[in-house]
Amino acid sequence: MKPLKAVAISGGIDSVFTAYLLKKEGHNVVGVHFLTGYEKNYQSFLKSDYDNDSKDLPPVVKTPKEIVKIGEQLDITVKTIDCSRIFKKKVVDYFIDTYKNGKTPNPCMVCNFVIKFDVLYKFAEAMGANYLSTGHYARVVKNRNQTYSLLKGVDKTKDQSYFLAFLTQKQLSKISFPMGNYLKKDVIKIAGENKIIPDFKKESQDICFINQNSYKDFFETCDGFNYKPGEIYDMDKKFVGMHNGLHNYTIGQRKGINCPGPKAYYVLKIDVEKNILVVGFKEDQFKKECNLSKISWIIPPVISVVKVMTKIRYRHIPAESQLILKNNNTGLLKFMEPQKAITPGQAAVFYKEDEVIGAGWIE
Repeated sequence: MKPLKAVAISGGIDSVFTAYLLKKEGHNVVGVHFLTGYEKNYQSFLKSDYDNDSKDLPPVVKTPKEIVKIGEQLDITVKTIDCSRIFKKKVVDYFIDTYKNGKTPNPCMVCNFVIKFDVLYKFAEAMGANYLSTGHYARVVKNRNQTYSLLKGVDKTKDQSYFLAFLTQKQLSKISFPMGNYLKKDVIKIAGENKIIPDFKKESQDICFINQNSYKDFFETCDGFNYKPGEIYDMDKKFVGMHNGLHNYTIGQRKGINCPGPKAYYVLKIDVEKNILVVGFKEDQFKKECNLSKISWIIPPVISVVKVMTKIRYRHIPAESQLILKNNNTGLLKFMEPQKAITPGQAAVFYKEDEVIGAGWIE
């Protein structure tokens, strides 16, 4: 029998289809599911099946019924671990702190790096698996020089390589993305024909740990998250209204400003120190450069000035740009054409054609 491969099972069609593909190829497959602590029935899963040998790994807990059902359909064992503590510390607290600092966080990107391809992989490895596969629409290719490349998924409308840009060579050497070679429409068709799951789950577009109606409701439940109304000014430093807490806004936002003006206002700047929101018009959102921090490379450049195609958000079309490195992990990113709503806190991901070569955080 082939070596054991672990599959991260979320319950959605993509992770289930990933396990189905590996089983069909003859692999020995085990499923791994994790709890964030924000599930509606979270407390009901906390009776451990057994204790982990390693104190560094999260405890194994009861598996949700819907995940058990998936395992039975695929004829695989699915283990569930409680990642609530590290998820709160590394993902949720990061999300809250980023908003406190007037930036817009990207929790899914952080979760991929510190939870799915670190904690989850280490647990899979402790189970004897030599690979962790997920349902991401991306591809990993091993090069002749024994390095690994991260490529866009074949389905350009579903490509998720952006969210994986902070992965390292070591992580890429131990993971696979079978979905990267498939179109989503074909996945749905094949899954339906083979009755892999009885009902297709609606894909969530929301942040998994926010069960409230809005970010505002979520922040009101967070200890120590203090916010207050403040003033709104236009680009000419003219007072135009009041905001109801800076955490309610992000760069480029139009709705919810509620200030009268000759035309619609957009958020241009969030000043946390002065508790001020700066707004302008649509044409004022465009900028040609931004500073980056914590730059990480999958394929490191050999020169300090690098020409790349850059995405500044998931749905952004990669734009021609030049990255001027200041040191190992900071730099100045200059675009050939002005880009709309360059947002502090989001990731700038660098591409060479279909290959992700690195990423940095927008300051």
